[in-house]
Amino acid sequence: MVKFAHMADVHLGGWKFKEMRDLNFQSFQKAIEICIDEKVDFLLIAGDLFDIAYPPIEILKETFAEFKKLKESGIPCFLISGSHDYSVSGKTFLDVLEKAGFCKNVSVFEDDGKVLLLKPTRYKDIVFYGYPGKKTGLDINDLKRLKLENSNGKFKILMLHTTIDKAVESLGNLPLDFVEADSLPQTDYCALGHIHILLKYKNFVYPGPVFPNNFAELETLRHGHFCIYDSNSEVPLRRVELKIKQTEKIEIEISDSIEADEKIIFELNKRDIHDKIVL
Repeated sequence: MVKFAHMADVHLGGWKFKEMRDLNFQSFQKAIEICIDEKVDFLLIAGDLFDIAYPPIEILKETFAEFKKLKESGIPCFLISGSHDYSVSGKTFLDVLEKAGFCKNVSVFEDDGKVLLLKPTRYKDIVFYGYPGKKTGLDINDLKRLKLENSNGKFKILMLHTTIDKAVESLGNLPLDFVEADSLPQTDYCALGHIHILLKYKNFVYPGPVFPNNFAELETLRHGHFCIYDSNSEVPLRRVELKIKQTEKIEIEISDSIEADEKIIFELNKRDIHDKIVL
């Protein structure tokens, strides 16, 4: 009935070093290529496509080229802004992408202070609802007032960039604000972003980042991920690994700073680190 890709936390332009920014983009590029090869019906991006609301022009040029490939392949993209590409003014470069016809922002809602009512966006027999992520968890209290406007559709998708209770539990109950998953309106699929983990709880899915965003994530996740959902498959949800480069973790105990360089070089020379990300 439906086959779609779900990405989140792409963070294009996020790394300080150019080499890592390039790998981040290559991972996104590979994800788009897989979506086209798999002939998905549409793509979801659940926030933080960009690392900042107003990314550099070079990042934008490369990103537009990838969205053009999607459009030429007949694959529409539906997205929401995340806590990084969100701005208080409500204006981001996601608006430019949408104006160019490359995507549709499904964050359409009314808020009277008591009820946050999400309005539907329709595509064929699919109905989308979305709400943007905000800085410092300001979306959490909003989502506790969340309701969906009724709309007929064979498959309903809710897109959020937030923290649910099950994500906090999986992280060892870190002191994070969260919304209880079971208190949210039930849909056929809830496409989540914001927490960089691989998690599925009922129909709530965190796909993980398209590329690790820092040293710790390189160590734990090793590479990027996204999901493909196919309702015709026996197991509908499939995680796709984006293995751009291998990572090599090296632990060296230094007790004498004078000999540190020599010891590090000695350890590096013992290993095959060519074309790898070395931690």
